Amino acid sequence: MTANGSTISLAELEAVRVYGLPMRTRFRGITRRQGVLLGGPAGWGEFCPFEDYDDDASVPWLAAALEACAGSWPEPVRDRVPVNCTVPAVDAERARAIVAASGCTTAKVKVAEPGQDPRADLERVEAVRDALGRSGAIRVDANAAWDVDTAVARIGELDRAAGGLEYVEQPSPSIEELAAVRRRVSVRIAADESIRRAEDPLRVAVAEAADVAVLKATPLGGVRRALRVAEACGLPCVVSSAVETSVGLAAQLALAGALPELPFACGLGTTSLLDGDVVEDSLIPRGGWLPVPLQPPHPDPALVAAATPSAEDQRRWLDRLVRVHTLLTR
Repeated sequence: MTANGSTISLAELEAVRVYGLPMRTRFRGITRRQGVLLGGPAGWGEFCPFEDYDDDASVPWLAAALEACAGSWPEPVRDRVPVNCTVPAVDAERARAIVAASGCTTAKVKVAEPGQDPRADLERVEAVRDALGRSGAIRVDANAAWDVDTAVARIGELDRAAGGLEYVEQPSPSIEELAAVRRRVSVRIAADESIRRAEDPLRVAVAEAADVAVLKATPLGGVRRALRVAEACGLPCVVSSAVETSVGLAAQLALAGALPELPFACGLGTTSLLDGDVVEDSLIPRGGWLPVPLQPPHPDPALVAAATPSAEDQRRWLDRLVRVHTLLTR
């Protein structure tokens, strides 16, 4: 891996710790978040590609982790970042409580949960509007669940229920479908799942498929690479997390802190989705803001020990780490 021209092998790492933390609510189909914390000469990084990512797709995630523990991040242009609260596909009462307790003025609401009646989405969004008041911003995330016609219909319903949506994130799977939806609705379209590789934001922009690019430093290969991607695509950007611990979340905050423009609140208030953390001072929003760290926080040994998963899970993640590192350095 290269990070600012430096290289590091797994043998040069000062610490490798596998963790597993339960989720407070099922999110992205998972109930437990797992990954590997990597300690290096510059600090700590986090390698935590989701289970459905194969080894090739996991290579940028490791590059981002090694950038954090063996390289450096760019200088920030702001010292704090506005964040949205995240509302999973919960009932309306729970959605209202999440928003009310968050202190955020922007809420991202999950919709189109498999097996749920679409009316539950409307009730959830209405409850979020009630909790935010008229001045708050609501965005919804469909995780690519809809075809074009369904997306157009649902977006209209949700826009009315919200009294105006800020944007709709990834309503449909493909770039072509996003472009078709965008031509038929008045609400902004944001691309998330369509942006997984460095070339994806450029394809989204050329196809006029989105008004907003949702960037994550981890699947793009690190903070510095994600900054170059943001500049090349030319779209307004929102930085979002990959549901990491505070160690990995720090890299996303470093990206948000270094972007020249940051017109929207970022999806980085996600440590609340985890039942626990590996650092003592978790990166939890205060009044809807998070500080931009200059380096990743250090894991707390006792918390890491408490989050250590079974020997089988440790072996599986360490094997995955070695395979992906081999691909990264070949």
